[in-house]
This record gives sequence, structure tokens and C-alpha cells, in this order.
Amino acid sequence: MIAHLTGILISSEPTQALVEVNGVGYQVHIPISTFDRLPPCGNTLTILTHLVVREDAHLLYGFMSDEERQIFRLLIQAVSGIGPRIALSILSAMPPASLSAAVCQGDITSLTRIPGLGKKTAERIVVELKDKMEKLQSAGHEKESTAMGTEAQILDDAVAALISLGYKPPEAQKRIQAAKALLGESPALDQLIKAGLKS
Repeated sequence: MIAHLTGILISSEPTQALVEVNGVGYQVHIPISTFDRLPPCGNTLTILTHLVVREDAHLLYGFMSDEERQIFRLLIQAVSGIGPRIALSILSAMPPASLSAAVCQGDITSLTRIPGLGKKTAERIVVELKDKMEKLQSAGHEKESTAMGTEAQILDDAVAALISLGYKPPEAQKRIQAAKALLGESPALDQLIKAGLKS
């Protein structure tokens, strides 16, 4: 499973992005919410991914937040009749927090406003995902309260990203520490990587 890509954004459209990692270009299908958060072309980014293997193709789907990726996985794995294309359309039409709230509250009306989503499918989403979405929301609140504990992991991930781009480990460590000093408390992974490449 390819869990994430760190590389250079070559091109992007509202539905897909091309990311070059060590000379290999990966086509990644994305929701509009991810497209809106992509850096300008030519910049380095880290994008979370989900790999779908079909008989005729291996397809990568990308997200700028783990919450989006988790909801995408729930939609395609737990709700019959929803494949990756419809799941991306749902995430493009409704932010994760709004989608989660609509499902937890059984708000069929809001869900049927999503283009291509009928009443029966919306009802299936609520039935299949309500408990799972509530658990996801609870986990999100717990994550917020323990966010400081993840900072070391983010620093490690940023160092690993620079190493994957060809930097020697000591140089990567030095650049990320300098980037953290520049950015202050709790920097995001993509910010650390960008600043590390410039330092």
C-alpha cells in the first residue's frame, strides 16, 4: 500500500494532480477540497494516498488531510454502491466536518443536495456510517487533546521526507531543526518540508 507521496507537484487540475517522486510521475485523483489546498506547481508537497487495485489499472487517490482519507475509505469500503469516483464527488461537495455532522444527525436532505447522490444512497450512507462517523468524531477530539504528542512524529516524518529526496540523514535533521525554529510551535508536516528545503 502506498500511504503517502512526498515530491514535486508537476501539474494539477480540480480532479487530479501529477506528483514526481525520484523521477517517477504519479497521477493522483483528488477531490476539489484537496485541489484548493495544493501548493503552486514546482513546489514540494506531501499528499496522503489510498491505492485502489483493479484488473486493468492501479489508481491512486490523494488527500491533504487524514480525515478526508478516512472518510473516503469508509465510503468505498462500507457503503454498497459507492465507488471511488462517487466518494470523491461527495468529498468535493461537502467538507469532512459537514459530511460527518450530516451523517451523525441523519440529515438526508443535506446529503441529497450532493450532485449524483439520490435519496436511497443517502439513506444507505447514514445507516452504514452513522456509528463509524461518531467514532471518527470522538477520535478526532482525542487527537486534538494529545496533539503535542505527535510533534515528534511529524519531525521524524519531515526528516524522512528530505532523506527520500536525496539528502543525507545528518543534513536532513539539521534542515528540519532549522525549519522548526523558524516556524515555531506545532508546524504542519508540509510546512516543515518546504522550509527544510529552503534552509
